Amino acid sequence: MHKILTEIDIDATPERVWSILTDFAAYPSWNPFIRSISGDVQAGHRLTVSIQPVGGRAMTFRPTILLAQPTSELRWLGHLLFPGIFDGEHCFKIAASASGGVRLTQGETFSGVLVALSKASLDRGTKPGFVAMNEALRARAESG
Repeated sequence: MHKILTEIDIDATPERVWSILTDFAAYPSWNPFIRSISGDVQAGHRLTVSIQPVGGRAMTFRPTILLAQPTSELRWLGHLLFPGIFDGEHCFKIAASASGGVRLTQGETFSGVLVALSKASLDRGTKPGFVAMNEALRARAESG
């Protein structure tokens, strides 16, 4: 198992951050990591997600939404080929911050037989992708 966790404080309401996070059609215009998403934001539904890790090759996968709690949490689970090979449970959490805005936590827990071979590339490409996406989301949310 391998975890990546990133956090950022955003001077915006939970509603504003949620609306940007779930406006999948706009992702290509602002998101440097998740280049596109299509599908319904509803638990049990599948998405089509295309990502571009830093220094890595683009990939597309079809995770299933586990939780879609408006203004609070979006969580999905994806698999490479089939469960147990390389699985990723991705999560976005939105919570009130001490500064009066919100803290966005973006993380993923990777599991499966291939994860041990991928830890270095996940830390080198995926984690910076999360950070870049967080920064871009903050800029978009705070720009009004």
